[in-house]
Amino acid sequence: MVREKMTTTVLIAGGGIGGLTAALALAQEHCDIHVFEQADGFDEVGAGIQLSPNCVHVLYQLGLSQGLAKVASEPEALEIRHFKDGHRIARSALGETARRSFGYPYYHVHRADLLKVLSDTAGNTHNITLHTNTRIEGYHTYEDTVSVEVDNRTYTGNALIGADGIRSTIRARLFGEEPARYTGNVAWRALIPANRVPANTISPTATLWWGPNRHFVHYYVRGGQLINCVCVIEKHEQELESWDRRGDLHELKTEFSGWHGTITTLIESIDPDTCFKWGLFDRPPMPAWSRGNIGLLGDACHPTLPFMAQGAAMAIEDAAVLAACIGKFDHPGTAFAEYERLRKPRTEYVQKASRRNARIFHMATPLRGIRDMLAGPAQTRVMNKLFDYDPYALVNESGASEPDG
Repeated sequence: MVREKMTTTVLIAGGGIGGLTAALALAQEHCDIHVFEQADGFDEVGAGIQLSPNCVHVLYQLGLSQGLAKVASEPEALEIRHFKDGHRIARSALGETARRSFGYPYYHVHRADLLKVLSDTAGNTHNITLHTNTRIEGYHTYEDTVSVEVDNRTYTGNALIGADGIRSTIRARLFGEEPARYTGNVAWRALIPANRVPANTISPTATLWWGPNRHFVHYYVRGGQLINCVCVIEKHEQELESWDRRGDLHELKTEFSGWHGTITTLIESIDPDTCFKWGLFDRPPMPAWSRGNIGLLGDACHPTLPFMAQGAAMAIEDAAVLAACIGKFDHPGTAFAEYERLRKPRTEYVQKASRRNARIFHMATPLRGIRDMLAGPAQTRVMNKLFDYDPYALVNESGASEPDG
């Protein structure tokens, strides 16, 4: 006689990309899900995001292919260029080449557009309940359940997922406070209406400009209507970690004085009111992500620097693996342990490689010539390692089993 699996109720702290993806993936495993988001709605400050084939695979499996296609831009290639003369150091084809090689496209998308696709789909999924303007400050665990207090109301589930970012309150409660460390890098971002920039200023690629102690990235989002710009500068003085703190555009111009005319044109086209600056923080890989029927996901357990464009991708992959593990095992504690075992090697690799890339991108020594010669082959190796990843096959091939009793 086949034992019928009881419905699992999962509580998720955080309604960002990782939390909403986890909710949709868990819904496919026939769980009941409550998502608690402290903001008034499921949106985010304006910024672009790169979605590589490894995470687009997951989003397609969740039925989001049409929604993504309507809001995304598909770059032709990833290019690396010299900061001063603009010569191309390396180029890797994307577009149809990525689709053929990895089975899924490489997309650029506005974060708010991605969150709308995720939240609209979640809001129309019968076994997902979305709660906004709510914040989980703590929880209580029992033998087989966990409960949270929200707005004088108690919600009880079989598992709790902390998808609440680098400042996760769930992580702090689970493992104690550990302040994030300043990395010595400051990031700037801006979105520029494409019609403010002379035609043909930039190509439909993800372009990375390497310079001493800093780099600059630009690409189209929202179907080519906007140009997303992100640049990172080494700075010893610690900056605040705040995505919505405006930066001084004059300071940004000064930091990139003497760079190629394309960069000058882009910076000159930025609206001073939409120029933002924040310090980059991270944490070393954690020894554990879960305890019993409570676990972490995304930046809550492995915050990643933006030097591989894989932060959101790792959270999306986490969501797929964790949901599949919860669907596979009767006990959430077993599911969390297996999820952690399967995911930690990959996320630790991305964390460490992203930190290493900070040094490579900003190299200011004669070794730059060797770096530039090796850039193309190195880029190909990394893309193959990152993009050719199937989280569903990973769980299916896992040999883990339920404990006796």
